[in-house]
This record gives sequence, C-alpha cells and structure tokens, in this order.
Amino acid sequence: MASQTLTIRRPDDWHVHLRDGEMLLTVAPYSSRQFARAIVMPNLVPPVTTPEAAAAYRERIIAATGPGFTPLMTCYLTDEADPDEIARGQSDGVWIAAKLYPAGATTNSVSGVTDIRNIYPALQRMQDIGMVLCVHGEVTDPEIDVFDREAVFIDRVLEPLLRDMPELRVVFEHITTAEAVQFVEASGANVAATVTPHHLVINRNAMFQGGLRPHAYCLPVAKREKHRLAVRKAATSGSPKFFLGTDSAPHAREAKESACGCAGIFNAPYALESYADVFEAEAALDHFEAFASEHGPRFYRLPLNEGTITLERTQTVVPNEAAGLVPFHAGETLRWKLRD
Repeated sequence: MASQTLTIRRPDDWHVHLRDGEMLLTVAPYSSRQFARAIVMPNLVPPVTTPEAAAAYRERIIAATGPGFTPLMTCYLTDEADPDEIARGQSDGVWIAAKLYPAGATTNSVSGVTDIRNIYPALQRMQDIGMVLCVHGEVTDPEIDVFDREAVFIDRVLEPLLRDMPELRVVFEHITTAEAVQFVEASGANVAATVTPHHLVINRNAMFQGGLRPHAYCLPVAKREKHRLAVRKAATSGSPKFFLGTDSAPHAREAKESACGCAGIFNAPYALESYADVFEAEAALDHFEAFASEHGPRFYRLPLNEGTITLERTQTVVPNEAAGLVPFHAGETLRWKLRD
C-alpha cells in the first residue's frame, strides 16, 4: 500500500509574482504558507531597478507575509542597466539575481531589454561576480509565431550569449518546449531551468476547450503535447538542472476575463499539491524533494532549508475562487493536500 503522507524538506519557489499594494496583501500569504523562500519578480510599475527600490519592496512583502518567509529580490534589467549598480545591490545583499525581460514579452515588460547587446557590460559584470541571470526566454518579433518564440530565443539570443560569456550563470525560467529541455541538458553546470506546475499539466488545447479559457492563458503560452511531455520528463528525472518555480502570476478576474485578457496563471494556493500529483503520476515521488527543496538552493549557492512540510494523500477539491481570484485547477480534484 502506498504511503499516505509525503514529508520533505521545506521547499522554495524560485520564480513568483507577488505584485504590490492590495494584490500583494491578498496573494503573498499563499506563497508563504507553502514555501520558505521565493525569488520575487521585479516587474512592478515602475519596475524594480535599484537596490533601494528592491529593499523597500522586500519590506512590503515581509509585512504582508509575516515571519518565516524570506523574499529573495531581483533586479529588473533595462537597456541602461548599470554594472556598478548591479554589483552594489548584490554585494549589499539586496538582490540575488537580475531578470531579463525582452521588451514587450510579458506583463509589465515595456521597460525591458530591446537588444541583448545593450546589456553586455552588465552581463559581463554579473559573470565576473557570479550573479545569476534569470531569463524570460522569448523573442518578441511579431513575425515569429507565438508558439515558436522560445525556440527562436534559444537560437538568436541564448546560444550566442553563452558563447560570448560561457561562465555566466543562467536560469532559463518557466521552460515550455523540448528545445529548451535539450538546451539546458546540453549546457554546462552554470545553466539550469525552472518549471511551473501548469506547464507540466496543460498543453495549448487547454486555452480552447469549449471556448476561450482565459485562466489557462499565460506567457510563455502552453505548447503542443509533445513539449509538455518533454518538460514533464525533465522535471521528474532527478536532474539537478531542473527545479521548482511556480511563475504564479495573479490578475483580478476582470483583467483575465476581458476583451484583451492578461497573461498569467495564479497557482500559488495549491502549487505543491499540483506538483506532487505530477510526480506521483510519473512514478517519481522519490525525486520530488530534490526538485522542490534541493536543486534550487544548490544552484543559487544558498543553504538548504531547515524544517519540513507534509503532504497527505487525500482528495482536495480546488475552489472556484481563492480570495476573489481564480486559482489553477479551479473546480478540479487533486490527490494531495498540504497539512497545516
């Protein structure tokens, strides 16, 4: 008989959007309940581009979550990124990584980088000091099919970048394609990837089942089934190159269900339950702790968390709403439940 509980070292989320203001107060407790630490994305309005702005945002997050949760801050890279400022923020312990958003690639990315060569001086400094570059890996050329943007980004941007800076430490965020899996697996130990729960569970059909499904729309968009299976195989393989990053990205219902709905899936309330379902289905529960709790901190050169969390094997019905937002798996039943 299968075990009825699963206890693992307390996990971390290596990619999350906590927003700000009232939305921060609403969503941050869901992440702090599940995770000990989280890398917080800097795409606020205005974006988090200075150590001072990052430190202030960190204090707002701590106020929203209470003790026991550590937000790990990131620098939003722009075309004017200052190598000295980036190094200062890292040496002062304010931020742990810098985030590359190609301009126009996703929510609040209008201030992002228009050409990777514009930030080569900053990236060279990051390579020199061992600072991690988190990458939203999509080109934004309107002539490129939206479903091909990740694969083209690898060819046009990532491969040339790592030829020029072979020691740069890179996390390829929220990978969605077989090409991304192959790229990460073929790269050196300085390249890793985060994987979301939704890209393990849905393919692109989810956006069109019985009509347009805005709550299944995210960026990068879900791809064909063959890509979902490739990402799922990589995440559950036990490889240290792949680790947990929810990319939980909340939007108000009216912002999702509109004539031009926002991209993002709010998965924070049941993220661990969703991942556990996938690992169990792949007969890979023995790899779950490493994926959730070990690979990420080791790549970021941080200590593993103390303490544990326990998941119980019991049916969990995901509500249609969580604090007025629509969560991932709304109305579905999961096989695991995080014990309070």
